[in-house]
Amino acid sequence: MTANPSASTKHNNYIGGEWLAPSTGNWAPNRNPADLDDVIGQYPVSGEKDALEAIAAAKAAFPAWAATPGPARGRFLAKAVELFRARVDDFARMLCREEGKTFAESKGEVNKGIALFEFYAGEGFRTHGKTLPSESRQTLTFTLRQPLGVVALVTPWNFPFAIPAWKSAPALVTGNTVVLKPASNTPGTATMMAQVMHDAGFPKGVFNLITGPGGAVGNTLVDSKDVQAVSFTGSNSIGLALNQRCAKRGIRVTAEMGGKNPVVVLDDADLELAATGILQGAFGSTGQRCTATSRVVVQRGIAPKLTELLVAGAKKLKVGNGLETGIDMGPAVDEAQLKTDLDYIQYGLSEGAKLLCGGNQLKEGALARGFFVEPTIFSGVKIGHRLHQEEVFGPLIAIVEVGDFEEALHAANAVEFGLSASIYTRDANTAMKFVERSEVGMVHVNNPTVGGEAQLPFGGWKSTGVGEREMAEEGAMFFTQLKTVFFDYTGAARTSKNY
Repeated sequence: MTANPSASTKHNNYIGGEWLAPSTGNWAPNRNPADLDDVIGQYPVSGEKDALEAIAAAKAAFPAWAATPGPARGRFLAKAVELFRARVDDFARMLCREEGKTFAESKGEVNKGIALFEFYAGEGFRTHGKTLPSESRQTLTFTLRQPLGVVALVTPWNFPFAIPAWKSAPALVTGNTVVLKPASNTPGTATMMAQVMHDAGFPKGVFNLITGPGGAVGNTLVDSKDVQAVSFTGSNSIGLALNQRCAKRGIRVTAEMGGKNPVVVLDDADLELAATGILQGAFGSTGQRCTATSRVVVQRGIAPKLTELLVAGAKKLKVGNGLETGIDMGPAVDEAQLKTDLDYIQYGLSEGAKLLCGGNQLKEGALARGFFVEPTIFSGVKIGHRLHQEEVFGPLIAIVEVGDFEEALHAANAVEFGLSASIYTRDANTAMKFVERSEVGMVHVNNPTVGGEAQLPFGGWKSTGVGEREMAEEGAMFFTQLKTVFFDYTGAARTSKNY
């Protein structure tokens, strides 16, 4: 293998408009999970001092940025959109190398992130208030939405471009200043994003990036008295702990966490369509997304045919390095996630589920240098099984057979999570029953469980999330505070008040 000149390149944090080395003096290698010999570069292992410097820079920049008119703030985002579009392939290659998605999936994610920046650029003209009638004569009453201040964004590794985009863009366009802390194993894409923000001309300190561990960096961001809100996406254990820390300070928080998303397939469904959607939802991005399809709830009469289609489709998927052509599924993001995938395969076997295909780590040839596992399907899964209840975050389908719609609905809802669900049926009335009674934040009909659009709210019920929805208008509203104004334009004092 030829030497990679970028392997030894040291990247820095972006604080106050400058690229600064970490105060710790430590960098860590960023490795391709499909090929551990491929070192992308050295990225900062930052500490508390770096986090405090980033917060201070954001705090200093806030007054001027908040005073900038919303349309003008939106134009900074629009400039970033131009630069992102010119560098789509560069971002996609970086994302593919450090996260493991196929190049096509990576490019799709980058384009989604660009759409989010484009949508929020327009929100600079649309930050909503209301005019409402007053009970007093000659008094104008209205509301304003104003920024919070410094906000901390803590993002995961599975969408290292789209999620920083859908958090940063609404925070910035509504007048807040940002400190972004990406996941430690995907710092490269976020670093490239910071370069675009710099090139787009955002004022110094408006957007800041620090990379490093959640303990030293993340806790400092959450605990700082100068941080007014935290937006987090990640695991339930970390998200709930973060929510408690924020609650102690009384600051705003949103935490988007786990999912255990079902696809219900009824006996009148188009089985070819259903199988295609399930395979896409389960094995796309190696199953490493919170909206991934992890459970298939199917009526018994059609279960054999659907299972046959799913197994045949899974066996056709080509697993490998996403930078290569013809690859359908990449690796697990790291050794820990690979172990989790393999552990859940063993849980399935120990609980009596039937392994239909997959179930093995792939170690042949070049695959031995990465964290690869076969697309895996189990049948005979019961509601109480771990494969039915717990998020795997890997390429694993659990098939649950049921008798009728009511049993299917119960199986779909009988988990602690409530992010996304899908139903395949030709009956519009049954589809609407499922839409109404499914205990999730997002429902799909005759579509996979995955997917989202910039103008539509994203988020879930139950243990999936804490706080407000992300994306769309709702995503911007999280980063604002509401002010009610009473304007007596006669100048006369009120003679009486109701409160």
